[in-house]
Amino acid sequence: MAGAHYKLGELLHHTSRRSAAALDKAMSLLCSLTKSYVHHHVKERVARWRRALAGGRFWPRLGSLLVHVAYFLAVSWLGYLLLAQIRFRSGRPRGIDLFFTAVSAATVSSMSTVEMEVFSNGQLLVLTALMLVGGEVFLSLLGLASKWSKLRRRQAANKSRRVESHDDKGAEFETRVPVAAEDIDNPTSTITDETSIGIPMDAKRLRRDPVRSLFFVVLAILLAVHVLGAVAVAAYIYRSPGARRTLRGKALNVWTFAVFTTVSTFSSCGYMPNNENMVVFKRDTGLQLLLVPQALVGNTLFPALLSACVRAVAAATRRPELVEMTKKGRELTGYYHFLPARRCVMLAATVVGLVGVQVAMVCGMEWGGALQGMGPWEKVSNALFLAVNSRHTGESTIDISTLATAILVLFVLMMYLPPYTTWFPFEESSSTKGRLEESQGIRLLKSTVLSQLSYLTIAVITICITERAKLKEDPLNFNLLSIVVEVVSAYGNVGFSMGYSCSRQINPDELCTDRWTGFVGRWSDSGKLILILVMLFGRLKKFSMKGGKAWKLS
Repeated sequence: MAGAHYKLGELLHHTSRRSAAALDKAMSLLCSLTKSYVHHHVKERVARWRRALAGGRFWPRLGSLLVHVAYFLAVSWLGYLLLAQIRFRSGRPRGIDLFFTAVSAATVSSMSTVEMEVFSNGQLLVLTALMLVGGEVFLSLLGLASKWSKLRRRQAANKSRRVESHDDKGAEFETRVPVAAEDIDNPTSTITDETSIGIPMDAKRLRRDPVRSLFFVVLAILLAVHVLGAVAVAAYIYRSPGARRTLRGKALNVWTFAVFTTVSTFSSCGYMPNNENMVVFKRDTGLQLLLVPQALVGNTLFPALLSACVRAVAAATRRPELVEMTKKGRELTGYYHFLPARRCVMLAATVVGLVGVQVAMVCGMEWGGALQGMGPWEKVSNALFLAVNSRHTGESTIDISTLATAILVLFVLMMYLPPYTTWFPFEESSSTKGRLEESQGIRLLKSTVLSQLSYLTIAVITICITERAKLKEDPLNFNLLSIVVEVVSAYGNVGFSMGYSCSRQINPDELCTDRWTGFVGRWSDSGKLILILVMLFGRLKKFSMKGGKAWKLS
């Protein structure tokens, strides 16, 4: 009996030991599986974040935006320093007004807080340079140059790799190179081209050559318009006694006026070297008709001009890259302004339609009003000039504060519309394939971007707060419509302004003097700083055109 009890105890002890060993093995296996799963899960999430950071669309756009912001701030600050160092013709504006003018010229907005005739000839040349380097065509040309340089460096790197591979393995093969993040979705010069990932070097060369050719085509357009435009304006001034007498009375050199006006018009800035802008030339219909095509091809019709030039050069030279470019267009070069042929036709039709509506409305409502005292042809010419400039250039032959309210509301809409607004009832096929997934964090960050209209509303509200005292004391000058026109004009980089008149004061101020400046010239420093931000935002609005999609109204 004792022996049986001993054996039973030994059996139970052995069983418990084996059970403990099995349990330890099971726990060890479970821990191993858990660690493997966690490691795999973390590794997958890290890889997903790397793909989002390296190949996604958000971070390259953010980097490009920061580069543009730094560019405009640096150019504006340099312009401010140069303007401050050069001697003025008369008086000396305050520092905030001088910086405002530099930012306005660099962002091609032409909002004014000082009279233009206080600037000397050297300062006018500085403003000319600011408008030139701030123009969209010049900035896109820099983007093409950067793109061309990157493709050349990649091709050189590919050649060196092929030579090394040939020496090591005794056989030459095509080397595939991934696309750098900087080249993805650059609104100035490139668009997303994810299909180029892993393209052989010969295909890379086929892409580099069109970029190079397009660079020279855009450069030729830029030089031709400025040279021919300046010569045409100068020739008109010399042949027109009235225009020449006007410049002589303001002590302006003919060629300074011609170059300044041409650069300002083509870059869609709208500054003029005289105080009254184009009001003093409202009877010079020849000058108006010379500036109208420059304003169009420098802004709304630039894609149409570019497409026509590329096709003409391709037909004349039969170069393979140009012929291929006419077929694939933006897909091949990534140039933002190189639109398909059908889109260019519809864009031109849209521009003509919008201009026609404005001309008809101005002539119909102001024939015996703001246009009074002119001949029939002069009235039509002035209406056409005003309608073309409302789309972003901002030169004016008429005091727009005298126009009917309905026309001002229409102009506000025209200033708000982007330059390439097109009635396009056709479906566009997307060339982007295999978009890399974005992380939830990036999608959440992008969802915080508001719509363009929301930012303008915030700006108007903020300015109404900073100028609330003047809104109460001087309601005829400081009214909501005048503020809206000023803000939307700054956002659209147009330059239209309702101005300020001492005669509209309810409580007349004996010290008040009328000046040839914009309405913003009468604002507080806080209001001017807000409008500086609006001008910068408007110049960079292409980076946030798709904002506000996270807001659902129904």
